[in-house]
Amino acid sequence: MTLQGLRFAGTGSFAPAKIMTNDDLSKIVDTTDEWIVSRTGIRERHVAGPEETTSFMAAEAARRALEAAGWEASSLNLIIVATLTPDKPFPNTASLVQARIGATGAACFSLEAACTGFVYSLEVAAGMIRSGLVQRAIIIGAEKLTSIVNWADRNTCVLFGDGAGAVCVEACPDADNSYLGSSLGSDGNFHHLLHTPIGGCAEPLTAENANDPRRYLVMDGKQVFNIAVRSMVSASERALAKAGLAGTDLDLLIPHQANLRIIEAIAERVSTPRERVYVNLDRYGNTSAASIPIAFDEAVRNGRVKRGDKVLFVGFGGGFTYGASVIRY
Repeated sequence: MTLQGLRFAGTGSFAPAKIMTNDDLSKIVDTTDEWIVSRTGIRERHVAGPEETTSFMAAEAARRALEAAGWEASSLNLIIVATLTPDKPFPNTASLVQARIGATGAACFSLEAACTGFVYSLEVAAGMIRSGLVQRAIIIGAEKLTSIVNWADRNTCVLFGDGAGAVCVEACPDADNSYLGSSLGSDGNFHHLLHTPIGGCAEPLTAENANDPRRYLVMDGKQVFNIAVRSMVSASERALAKAGLAGTDLDLLIPHQANLRIIEAIAERVSTPRERVYVNLDRYGNTSAASIPIAFDEAVRNGRVKRGDKVLFVGFGGGFTYGASVIRY
């Protein structure tokens, strides 16, 4: 089989207009700006309104990516939405995005790999394009995490925000392939350290447990931190090896934006200079599957990423899932 290459054609992102600062949070939960910044690096996050659903934000990001690529939505063959906060249990959020943007010719599905969702989705789309099954695809990471956090739990509610990012990718000659190397993994043995206990078929949401705090996101932050660093470094090293590169060869490292100390530890262990690491965590918080594509879109638009640059994406999330992708933009 003759493989096609993959080319990045355009990026886009969307964040709700409402911003919640750490000082705003201190009025509703026992915390301070100093406490949050010193432990996470986060200063503010965007908060979606009632009408700004995951599919709404995803569609806005998609429109901007399509405009950047110069594509009509009708030319898409595939829409993948990575999210853990779908509008509804079903139908899949990608189908709702399809209806919003008018991409009537596209196959649609959503992918749930938590914060690694964008990296997983990129790998799936790359495989479908490389095999010739798809010519044009849009990959979207979108989350409304403020809808699933416990606003009485200062250890979790300070971390998360809302938003969406999108990337348009298309087939090209294999000699021009921009997808250089990747590595995906997961370890379900740690699923209980970061999850939402109530709301699935194992323990459905009922009138009796509707006010149980376990209906919200629950996390053991210390253990998650240690596993996240180890897993993201390992995935990054494997992806770089497949691409035949070292961390010092990268023009930019775009890690999942969860915690500044995690980001700094990864950069150090992968040997990427701090000035080549993209960080917008202070302005967005953790937007899960949306964090990498939002950062990528910002980096493209502000000139931190230029055509020909080598970029590493790396993520880690509930599952535990983890993965890394090396691209040439």
